Amino acid sequence: MSRQSSVRIVLGLLFLSSLTISLWLGHLPATTWQLQLGNPATAQSPDASQLVQQGVERYQLGDFTSAIEYWQTALTTYQQTNNRPNQTIVLENLARAYQQIGQIDQAINYWEKVITNYQQLGDLQQVGRMLTELAQAYSKLGQNQKAIALLCGTINYDYPQDHPCVPESALQLAHSHQDQLGVAAALGSLGDAYRLRGKYDLAINYLEESLTIAQKIDHLPYQSSALNSLGNAYSSKAQLSYRRANSAEKIGYTRKALALEAKAKNNDSEALKYFQKSLDIAITQNDQSGQIRARLNEIPLYYRLSESSASVMKWQKEWQKAYSLLETLPDSQDKVYAAIELANLLQPIAPAHETSPWIRCYQPKLEPQATALLAQAVRIAQRINDHRSQSFALGELGHIYECRDQYTKALELSQQARLAAEQNLLAKDSLYLWEWQTARIFKEQGKVTEAIGAYENAIATLETIRSDILTASRDVQFDFLDTVNPIYRQLVALRLEGDQTLLKSALPDVRTQNINIVLKTIDGLKLAELQDYFGNDCVLAAVNPARVDLVSTRTAVISTIILKDRTAVILSLPNGEKQWSWIDSDRESIRQDINQFRRELESFFEPYNSQQAQKIYNWLIRPFANQLEQAQIETLVFINDGILRTVPMAALHDGEKFLVERYAIATTPTLTLTEPKALTPQSWRALVLGLTKEAIVDGREFEALSNVSTEVKAVTQTIPESKQLLDEEFTRDRLQQELGATVYPIIHIATHGEFGTEPEDTFLVTGENDQLTIDELDRVIRSVASTTEPVELISLTACRTATGDDRAALGLAGVAVQAGARSALASLWFINDQTTAQIAAQFYQGLRQSNLNKAQALRAAQIALLEAGGQYARPAYWAPYLVIGNWF
Repeated sequence: MSRQSSVRIVLGLLFLSSLTISLWLGHLPATTWQLQLGNPATAQSPDASQLVQQGVERYQLGDFTSAIEYWQTALTTYQQTNNRPNQTIVLENLARAYQQIGQIDQAINYWEKVITNYQQLGDLQQVGRMLTELAQAYSKLGQNQKAIALLCGTINYDYPQDHPCVPESALQLAHSHQDQLGVAAALGSLGDAYRLRGKYDLAINYLEESLTIAQKIDHLPYQSSALNSLGNAYSSKAQLSYRRANSAEKIGYTRKALALEAKAKNNDSEALKYFQKSLDIAITQNDQSGQIRARLNEIPLYYRLSESSASVMKWQKEWQKAYSLLETLPDSQDKVYAAIELANLLQPIAPAHETSPWIRCYQPKLEPQATALLAQAVRIAQRINDHRSQSFALGELGHIYECRDQYTKALELSQQARLAAEQNLLAKDSLYLWEWQTARIFKEQGKVTEAIGAYENAIATLETIRSDILTASRDVQFDFLDTVNPIYRQLVALRLEGDQTLLKSALPDVRTQNINIVLKTIDGLKLAELQDYFGNDCVLAAVNPARVDLVSTRTAVISTIILKDRTAVILSLPNGEKQWSWIDSDRESIRQDINQFRRELESFFEPYNSQQAQKIYNWLIRPFANQLEQAQIETLVFINDGILRTVPMAALHDGEKFLVERYAIATTPTLTLTEPKALTPQSWRALVLGLTKEAIVDGREFEALSNVSTEVKAVTQTIPESKQLLDEEFTRDRLQQELGATVYPIIHIATHGEFGTEPEDTFLVTGENDQLTIDELDRVIRSVASTTEPVELISLTACRTATGDDRAALGLAGVAVQAGARSALASLWFINDQTTAQIAAQFYQGLRQSNLNKAQALRAAQIALLEAGGQYARPAYWAPYLVIGNWF
């Protein structure tokens, strides 16, 4: 499955998005003769009229800069004569021209003026159409939620079909004026925006509706746009399934992997049909832009679907046709991106650079053609004065020289790319790429200090734009993380390994400062990982932005950072002292050891062997055993990385005792998201939900949980101020209703739960054979919150995360954050529900009756099972439970 495992690098995705967001309205600029305004009998200056027409002619020739000059002069004349209708036409033309050269902020400024003018002229049909144009501009900036609000209004983004669009929205205005063109355009733009938010099925519904209207009114350009957008939606669905298949294969779920791969191929085949239909229409319309757009979209599908030499020849033939079309396009931002994308598509996308696996180099025989295309892209971008596309073209060209080890030229081009990006705030999403490229080059030249500075510049840029890029397109989020991940880890490696002589000779406070910077750096990556996993709606409010270690006099924090060839383990003690050690095993060896440990732990019947538990103890704890004893540590908080998140630390073994017998244990994704706050007497009210019956969700059977009723009874007895919802009463609507009526600081959910590689695979089983995703749970909690205080604790007592799936474990690590809670009690694998009921009851009793904190209460419950002896003393029964987030 290696073909599908290759993800497209982020550059290609950003380039292609420029071509795939359809301009549903306004293929040509408006002239005073093309638009019928509300009051057309307005006198106009012949000179101004001539300037407008000259601008149209320059626009049609692709000379957008000259067109802007003509129209700016005409606009001044119309403003002097107070000719509002013709002012509006010229403003509309200017908006389209600025959009063509990539100055989207200017385009938005003009679209807003156009809308205001049409409102004053009383032409509400045109208001609706221009709102659609404005929405498309915001989509180009990645602000898809803003686009949806303009197209339909601020509605429920998960269930918009249940809510009519607001009267002043683009779609509703088009409907009210029976403007079929406007309806088709708004629906198409809405579909594109939802696709970019990752709502693929919803996007397909809107796009199919748009296509149906375009076919009824026999509007071929709209049909071509709708077909192209449908192709993109199915292609996006395919990429998601490929990623899920690769993850399933990696953790040994072969049958699931094959099913997901088959699903992905079906979606790719469907996408290909739509692209081909769009291409056919573009050919009949002699629409070169539409043709190259369709062909560029098709080529990656031929890569993924190629099964024979004939298929390979097919994508090569398509590439050649797209290349031939390039010269027919006028100079524009889209032409620059098309040239860069053609360079990227010269060879199948595959990771090929071992030290930076998501950076690929061209095969030597393809380098000359790639260089020529990128040089052409640079020239066009400079001619149209588009700094954004110029930045990408220069940076890509610089990377070719980096691959050749010609570092002086590579550095020169990377610096030029940085300067171009800095000319325009909208190009910041390229700035970090060239700062990273500069850092890599410095590193290869042995300039460690300069490399560290460049890496830190890249990360500083990322911190300002991470949310914008992650919310720009669900398509790029996973790939974006794979591009971002190496930046953080390479910087950490440089700081920890780059100059060992300097660090060893430095004063203790210098070494501590260096470690603090490392921890802060990795915290930034943890935030990016969580937002990437949970998607564009993930709410990450740092409650401890300065990252002051939240440790009491008896608490220590252990952080792990997995690098390529070894792993750093960092200890933070209550007095601020920092120490670190290394696990001298490569990433894959660690993965194998952890997976073996998990498999042994999950066995309820095989004789338990503590050898693997001792090995991991020796990695993480033994190097610091003396320091922990001297500091009289009672609680260990783990901030684990990657596959280490799947390890239940309570089960580590020192040869005599399990770790939980010596320490209370908690885990958190990052201290910046951890707010230390103990439960108060006012917090003792719980909403308890449970499922006792068997369920079937999406064709999958979940067995009955006969002891859930016992668990619910035990929780409600310990917390009398509780309300319970069992079986058919446990629904999304009832949950929202109860949370809206009463404040519940504790939410306890006893049901089957799955944490998967993608958020779509992460859900809780509810009554009536339904499911509730963690995202939906978060939205329910936040939408009905009657207080500014978040939920104190959410307990999920029958969840599971697959062995070896570190991405799914990331979802579990962040469950408290995404569910809008300060902390969570959850399990790494499914346990006998009788044992779960006992753990839950003792956990709450420890919290309420013994005044223990959450980590201590869980430890007491686990030790009770361990000391009971017999089968329940096996780690399989007590080890998987974790306190996540605030452990106080």
